[in-house]
Amino acid sequence: MNKRAFLKSMGLLSLSALPLWDALAEANKKTANLSAQALAGNEDFWASIRGGYKLKPDYINLENGYYCFLPQEILEQHINHIREVNYQGSYYMRTVQWDNKRKMAARLAELAGCTPEELIITRNTTESLDMVIGGIDWKAGDEAVMAEQDYGSMLNHFKLMEQKHGIVNKIISVPNHPNSDEEIVKLYEGAITSKTKLLMVCHMINITGHILPVRKICDMAHAKGVEVMVDGAHAFAHLNFSIPDLGCDYYGSSLHKWLSVPLGAGILYVKKGKAAKVWPLLASPIADRNDIYSLNQTGTHPVHTDLAIANAIDYYLKIGRDRKEERLRYLQHYWTSKVRGLQHIVVNTPADAKRHAGIGNVGVVGMKPQDLADTLLKKYKIYTVAIDGAGVHGCRITPNLYTTTQELDTFVAALKALG
Repeated sequence: MNKRAFLKSMGLLSLSALPLWDALAEANKKTANLSAQALAGNEDFWASIRGGYKLKPDYINLENGYYCFLPQEILEQHINHIREVNYQGSYYMRTVQWDNKRKMAARLAELAGCTPEELIITRNTTESLDMVIGGIDWKAGDEAVMAEQDYGSMLNHFKLMEQKHGIVNKIISVPNHPNSDEEIVKLYEGAITSKTKLLMVCHMINITGHILPVRKICDMAHAKGVEVMVDGAHAFAHLNFSIPDLGCDYYGSSLHKWLSVPLGAGILYVKKGKAAKVWPLLASPIADRNDIYSLNQTGTHPVHTDLAIANAIDYYLKIGRDRKEERLRYLQHYWTSKVRGLQHIVVNTPADAKRHAGIGNVGVVGMKPQDLADTLLKKYKIYTVAIDGAGVHGCRITPNLYTTTQELDTFVAALKALG
């Protein structure tokens, strides 16, 4: 069946004339009998999603991991929030801004599977996790465990604690292609001593897309009396999971990535009963240190971004959590399966389906990552980002829901031509 015939049979031809919300509802209704896995490779369905985005024609954007920009309808709703806050001015700021922020945090908590008393809205993952790193009651000689593949902002903050408090940072290296979960768990376990106070682990390593066995690492660390902080910058609204199921003590993520919230919003999860263990970044009017909102002082900030969180959540749920995860996993496997094993290609992302989702990383033998990124953009009009360090040498590839397999075919052809 050709594309037009399929669209007609599914009743999707008329969706392009509908607002995004209505189009999503209709598309879901027409494909309700399909599993997330079956729908993942259905290009006609995802074409209806692509229609909700305004895409820059200058290049194929395969760098959505930094910032997943908004579909047009969410963008328009965000602009309306800006207008409304501007219209109400100080009245809004002095009356309902905090009530609305808590309502948005409660919706995020529901999405995360935790209680509203365990989650606050921050500005990004860096703020969330650095608040924990900088807020723990460190003593000279205390130890922290982390990986060289962790995000630079957190690694740098641990270095700052080393300078300020005299802590010892134990840094491991996570293999790009592990043999088992146990191999990874043992790497972290081997770095723990009686002085270890905190272990940081990525839910999904940002430079390769490698999904780590977080629950197993948390269980191991807790058995040794060590708290665990998880960097979930790339996992939230990318994978379908519940934060409490991970067993961690702290979890941070950015909402401008895979949830497609406007820039300026993130989350911090603190397991119930642990908020008082973290010293606030800024002094709060909330005196009760057991209240997670004692950590949520930000001063005057762009509150219209908070309001757009509800729109982004609605969009995400209308697509479907499992459907999004499976589509992103499908896209990554689509292109990596075509280049794995080529003599001149190095894929830095595990082949095991349980160890990856939408993010991949690829290098060309004998070619520096930045040269590869420059060539892909200048010669093939494909935008990526170069990664050159921590055992990873290549370009990170992060498609989004609007990405087509035809665009990935263009990317694969470029990689093959560079051999």
